Amino acid sequence: MTTEKCDITPNTIVGDLLRDYPEVEDKLVEAAPVFNKLKNPVLRKTVAKVATLKQAAQIAGVPVAILINKLREAANMEQIQIEQDSTEKIVKPDWVERGNITIEYDASLDIENGLYPAAKVTKEIMSLNDGEIYLLIAPFLPAPLIKIVEEKGYRTYSEKKNETTWYTFISKR
Repeated sequence: MTTEKCDITPNTIVGDLLRDYPEVEDKLVEAAPVFNKLKNPVLRKTVAKVATLKQAAQIAGVPVAILINKLREAANMEQIQIEQDSTEKIVKPDWVERGNITIEYDASLDIENGLYPAAKVTKEIMSLNDGEIYLLIAPFLPAPLIKIVEEKGYRTYSEKKNETTWYTFISKR
């Protein structure tokens, strides 16, 4: 009995990709060196299970179409046409400008040590009051975590400070 492999699209989960096409892992790391951290078993079990390739492209700062087609090529699949997301600059929202940062968490060291900050962040944001902001500092755009937080009813805004630092502001809606 042969099991069917997943298709490689923007909605493919990174863990499914790596399970079905282990040979493309080097291409993923090449496109986004931050994914070298997926060699860590803890991150492999957490981030890889929720992150989509679209989110991986955001984290890497590469166009999703380029990432998907590089991975498809490495898996001996045909190239596909992918609509590009809007590239217009998002203006910092008023709630971030006038907000009050009450909790700040630099997750860089935890991530470096193979700890995924989702549980800590989702627990800590529960204590936010109206107008208060949680500032998450990370070495890359934490796209899967942003999705989790937004699904819990919070609003987010992220900005790249430099090549190795992203600020994500989280507040009650």
